[in-house]
Amino acid sequence: MQTRKLGKTGPQVSALGLGAMGMSDFYGAADRAESLATLHAAVEAGITLIDTGDFYGMGHNEMLIGEALKTLPRERLVLSVKFGAQRGPDGAFLGFDGRPAAVKTALAYTLQRLGVDHIDIYRPARLDPNVPIEDTIGAVAELVQAGYVRHIGLSEVGPDTIRRAAAVHPIVDLQIEYSLLSRGIEDRILPTTRELGIGITAYGVLSRGLIGGRPAQLGGPGDFRAHSPRFQGENLERNLQLTGALAAAAEKLGLTPAQAAIAWVAAQGPDIVPLVGARRPERLAEALGALKAELSAADLASLEAAVPKGAAAGDRYPAMQMAMLDSERG
Repeated sequence: MQTRKLGKTGPQVSALGLGAMGMSDFYGAADRAESLATLHAAVEAGITLIDTGDFYGMGHNEMLIGEALKTLPRERLVLSVKFGAQRGPDGAFLGFDGRPAAVKTALAYTLQRLGVDHIDIYRPARLDPNVPIEDTIGAVAELVQAGYVRHIGLSEVGPDTIRRAAAVHPIVDLQIEYSLLSRGIEDRILPTTRELGIGITAYGVLSRGLIGGRPAQLGGPGDFRAHSPRFQGENLERNLQLTGALAAAAEKLGLTPAQAAIAWVAAQGPDIVPLVGARRPERLAEALGALKAELSAADLASLEAAVPKGAAAGDRYPAMQMAMLDSERG
C-alpha cells in the first residue's frame, strides 16, 4: 500500500482512505455483514485511514466500527472522527454545536462507542457560527494535551477559518469535497492549505455515485440524493452526460469510471488522500485498483476534457446545507 503524509505535522496514512458513512446513513439501507466485511477487507488491503462521524446514524457508525475494531489491529489504524452536528430523533439536522464543553462531551461518547482510548484525528464537522473557531479548536487542543486526541483536522471551512484555526494549534488536514465534478477548492482553499502545510482528505470523489454509479438505484428510502440538486431532473440528465463522457475516456485508459475519478484526485498532489465510501468488498476492490493507475499529463487532460471544471449542474448540497458551509463563502 502506498502511503502519504497528512500535512507537515500529521501521520503517515494509506494513499486511499475508507469513509464509513454510507454503512449507516444517507445512502439507503446497508448490510451490516457486508459493511463489516468491507472494513476488514480494507485493513487487509493496507488501508489505515478510516473516517467516520459521531452523527452518522446517530452513533451507529461508530458502534459498527467499534465492533470491527474488536478483531482489527487498532495500532495500525488512523481513526478520523467528525463531531458537532446536532440531530433530532427523526434524523433531522438541527445545527452545529462547537462550544468547548460540547466538544469534550462528544469525544467522551465517541470513545465509548468506538471502544478506544484515543482518536487519531478529531475534527469539527462544520463551523459553528455562534462560537469562534479559536474556542472550538482550543478545546480539541486541550484534549490533545490530555492524550485523548492525537491530531486536529478541519472539515468544509474556508481560507480565513483555516488560518484562524491553524494559529491555535497545528492542523493536519482539511476534509472537503473534491472531485472532477466538484473543483471549488482549487481557487482559494487549496492554495491556503498548501501554504500552511495542511493536507487534504477528499470525500465525494465519485460524486455520490454519479461517477461509476447505478442511477436506477438512487433515491430510495433514506437516500439523501433524493433531495440533492445534482440528482434532480435536468441537472441529473446533464451530469449523467458528463459522467458518460468520463466513462468513455476512462475506458481508453483501461480503467473503470470510478478508478479514473479516484486516480485523478490522487494525481492532484501528494498532499491529497481520496476517501472512498465503499460499502461492499467488491466496490472496495475496484477502488483499490485506482492506486495502480499511472496517469500521464495527457491522460489527466483527457479526463478533464470529459468533465470540464465547473460543468456540473446543480449545487453539491441542498440550499439549506449549502448555507452552512463556510467553505462556500467568499
